[in-house]
Amino acid sequence: MSVAASATPAFDRQGDQSDEARVDVAMRSFVSEFGVTAALHMESCVRCGLCASACHFYVTTGDARYTPIYKLEPFRRAYLREASPLAPLVRALGLVRKPCITDLEQWQELLYDSCTMCGRCTLACPMGIDIAELVKEARHGMFKAGLVPDRLALMDRTARQWGSTATPGEDLPDILAEAAREHGVAIPCDLDHADIMVTAAPAELGEHTKALADAAKILNRIGARWTMHQGGFDASNIGFNNGDLELQERLTRALVDTAVKIGARTVLLPECGHAYGAARWEAARWYGQALPVRIIHMTEFLDELIATQRIRVRKIGQTATFHDPCQIVRRGGLEAAARRVLAALGFELIELEDHGVTGYCCGGGGGVVSNQRATPLRNKVFELKKQQIEATGAKRFVTSCGQCRITFEMGAKHAHWDKATESLLELVADNLAD
Repeated sequence: MSVAASATPAFDRQGDQSDEARVDVAMRSFVSEFGVTAALHMESCVRCGLCASACHFYVTTGDARYTPIYKLEPFRRAYLREASPLAPLVRALGLVRKPCITDLEQWQELLYDSCTMCGRCTLACPMGIDIAELVKEARHGMFKAGLVPDRLALMDRTARQWGSTATPGEDLPDILAEAAREHGVAIPCDLDHADIMVTAAPAELGEHTKALADAAKILNRIGARWTMHQGGFDASNIGFNNGDLELQERLTRALVDTAVKIGARTVLLPECGHAYGAARWEAARWYGQALPVRIIHMTEFLDELIATQRIRVRKIGQTATFHDPCQIVRRGGLEAAARRVLAALGFELIELEDHGVTGYCCGGGGGVVSNQRATPLRNKVFELKKQQIEATGAKRFVTSCGQCRITFEMGAKHAHWDKATESLLELVADNLAD
């Protein structure tokens, strides 16, 4: 349903800026993002439409508004009017209209509700335009203009206050102690010295504490000197998704600086896709040099432990299919690592029709799973994944991202589907061999 046809417009506002001020703030931010690479991307689009056929929201709805490049229209207008080689002429002749508040309100839905920044459109673009990255940069301007979905804005405020969208750091010791008792495993917290600092995703601090316990089980099995720490424990980084660069930097620095403080050489990220994008690939931007710690995803960690025989796993010996999390595989490069772990577990892997770097998103990335008003769109994408999963005939369905898992569980509940979504980490921990 389009914004114009909706009784309840799909946009929210934060703060008390005037409409004119919001537009000016957004435009200034858009223009500030136009480095050489962004400018080349803006100039390169030939309107071929290949990105549309790559987008899960367009494929499942057929709505032309969800064409990926269209989501960048205010960004493109800002470029043409303010930063392009012919910008003075464009303004003088009125060739491109300046975006107004109504444009930005309507594009809020396109940038936050119908884009997961999965990068499948980027992969499909024959001109090499990184549309997903440009959407992320456009979100910076939307955040500054106070035009973010309210649910994501609430999470942003919570993270600013607590350092996490889930809980204040001061509550972490109690959460870990309870998880340790429930699952019968030691989970160290706030050690002064450790080699590995382990981080979490918000759900792991609530109803999915088994993931924390399973990570602890594996780390304790190999005799690692490790800890979680109040100083930096939530790796999900809502600032990365919202376009809040100040918060993104603060949350990233909390992880790296806390690890350095306790002498940890490795920061271990949870099964979370956007944690990988924010901490592994963007952390260096805040330091301007090589990072003082190694940051790795749980999938990498498991793959390395199995390859070096620091752990051994029992063979499960069933068929399975695997969902490739976008930020971990397409944007992060860990396609082979997860498959090596699945092979070690003895699974006969039956690939989805679209898998690896070409796999479709779960539909919940980029904050969409937390954005309640995007639920109908997310459910449509789930149907696409559901059909591909069922077509494999595989007995088990596995992924390596907790947010993907939550998205699939929500979709399955809505569709009354009884297929369980299993965690790669939990499968390894449950099948450790003596």
